Amino acid sequence: MSEDAAETLAVDDVVEYCRTQAGLLSGSVETMGEEADELLDEIDQEMAEIRSRLETLPEEVPGTETPSTADVPDASEIDVAAIEELQEELEEKQLLVEAKQARMQAFQELAADYTELAEELASNAVDEAEALTRVVEFEADADAPAYFDDERRTMVEMAAESADSGAE
Repeated sequence: MSEDAAETLAVDDVVEYCRTQAGLLSGSVETMGEEADELLDEIDQEMAEIRSRLETLPEEVPGTETPSTADVPDASEIDVAAIEELQEELEEKQLLVEAKQARMQAFQELAADYTELAEELASNAVDEAEALTRVVEFEADADAPAYFDDERRTMVEMAAESADSGAE
């Protein structure tokens, strides 16, 4: 095999690595989307529960000047604390959904950036060293290791480990 073929193969490997990373990120986005959908379903159910409880309240809550009637439930029947608790849970879930959506957006952007980098490396005449350098710099700038679980090491992590072991 010629030296050019070996370099092309190595650059192709780097391109494939970028595409794999983009695919993994897209899979994470899909999973997060399913989790967000489940939370949204729970929010819908809790909203229905709150509406149902609120509908059982009298049209007008008696004030101090209005005499109470037999048709108006007393305070023990109106579980305001339970409604407020449901509302707090609902707000927490809404915050979770918003956080998931922001995280999904970040993952989608990084996946798109990996794909773009893969296309650039594949279409431009770069050697193995330049391809690796560009990927390592890209991952460092994007803080890519934060997007992957501990089982998946990025090239920037491997480069850092290599530099650490070389310094010893």
